[in-house]
This record gives sequence, structure tokens and C-alpha cells, in this order.
Amino acid sequence: MKKAFLLLVFVLFSMGFSPKPMTWVAIGDSITYLNDHPEETGNRISKGYLSLVKERFPNLEVVNKGYNGWTAVRIAEEFAELEIPKAEVYSIFLGTNDWWRGNPLGTIEDYKNASGPSTVAGSFREIIHQIRNLNPLAKIILITPMKRVDFVYINDFKNKALGSYRDKNGQSLESFADLLKAISQLEGMELADLYHQKGMDHADLVKYKRLKDSGTGEYKNFHYPDSIDIPFDPEKDEYPYPVEAIDVTYDGLHPSDKGYRMIAGELVPIFKRIME
Repeated sequence: MKKAFLLLVFVLFSMGFSPKPMTWVAIGDSITYLNDHPEETGNRISKGYLSLVKERFPNLEVVNKGYNGWTAVRIAEEFAELEIPKAEVYSIFLGTNDWWRGNPLGTIEDYKNASGPSTVAGSFREIIHQIRNLNPLAKIILITPMKRVDFVYINDFKNKALGSYRDKNGQSLESFADLLKAISQLEGMELADLYHQKGMDHADLVKYKRLKDSGTGEYKNFHYPDSIDIPFDPEKDEYPYPVEAIDVTYDGLHPSDKGYRMIAGELVPIFKRIME
């Protein structure tokens, strides 16, 4: 009888402390999308941040809702068509494309007043509103954009963009990160602030950019910030980021394996708190 009682206590104890299954929906752009499409990186990555977090929490089901090139504004406008499922945890990793395209950031007042997708602030309010319609009790994690240097798409050299060392359309990328920080404080949400993360500064993103020296016409490895304003001709020049140049990113914008490990390193403690 005593053994049966102890066995029952053990079973109940084990059930009470076993991690319960949860679903995590990761809403984002190409940095999220590429987790499941390493072939589109020239196989320069092996595991994205979703896979790395999943490895730490086997009871976590992950749904990748990353869309190449998408903005917070577009996600807000088309949320209803994206078939976002109900889940216990959502992350929102957007903003870098809004910044590059010059979408107006807006202010925390636009967020508070639900001004709609005319601003990035209003777009985040709409996205969060739609998530809460799916599950009012869901935990929401905001992830700020990373810094970026000059991007050149490995599969199309004409697809390129300047880094965040300068403002775009009168807006700094840091101001986008600061908005997300303000929203997280207002709403009491978890925040992974990659923009201000140590080891993710502009000089850390690639080891160098390989470009032609204007004086000699020979290729040379230019380190940041010396690489700024040195021309790159997508029609004639070699890809400026050979494998040896990879550091936190493999192309100036998208994380390498190292970069994804750093992102996962910021998220794992958050998930530990959420899943306790």
C-alpha cells in the first residue's frame, strides 16, 4: 500500500513538473524565413535561430512565418491572409526592411492611438492586436533589427543596399529599435534588443568587404569603415563577401551560423522564463 502511494506521488510530481507543450509562431522577414531555406544562402548557414531555440526546448513546436523582404507595414496590412495560427508564444522580428524602404516610423503615440499601417508604430499595434485576437493570453516577444553594413544578395548582385551607418529617409535604424523598446516597456513584453547587442556592431558583421582599389584596380580587403563609399559594380565585380569574410553575417545583412547562435542566445533565457 505504501509503495503504491509513493508511486502515485512520484507520478503526480513528474506530471506537475514536466514541461508542457507550447507552440511558438515566429513572425518576421528573410532573417526568419531563411531558417528553413539554407539553400537560398548558398548553403552558408546550417541552422537558423528557430532551430537552435527548438533544440533547447524539445516540447516547443515552431511555426515559421518569415517572409522574404516583407515589412511590418505589409504584415499588418495582410495579416488576415497569412494564416497565422493560434499559439502560446509569438515573436515579431521586423523593421529592417521598413527602414530601408523609408516607411515612416511614427511615434509611440501612433502605437497608443492605433493609427494603422501608415506608420511602423501603427503597424506594430495592428500586428499585436491581431495576435491578441488569436490568443489574448499569448506571450509576445519583440526582437529589434540588427545593425547592418552594405548588403549584396549572393544570388543576385544587383540586389544590394547600404548599411545602417547612415540614416535612410531621415531615419536611423536605431530609432526603429528604440521604438520597439518603448513598446515592450509600455506593454510589459519581452524584448531581445539585437541592435544594441555586444558583438553585433557594424565592425563585427563581416571581416571585410572585397572590392577593387580605385588606385590600382586590384582587389583588396577593406575593413569597416574603410569599405564605405568604395564602389561595387554588380555587372563586373566579384562577390564582395567570400566565405572567408563571413563573421556575424554572411552578406552584410543576414546572420551567419555565428549570428544565429547569438540571436538564439538572447532568446533562450526569454523562453526559459516563459516556459517555467
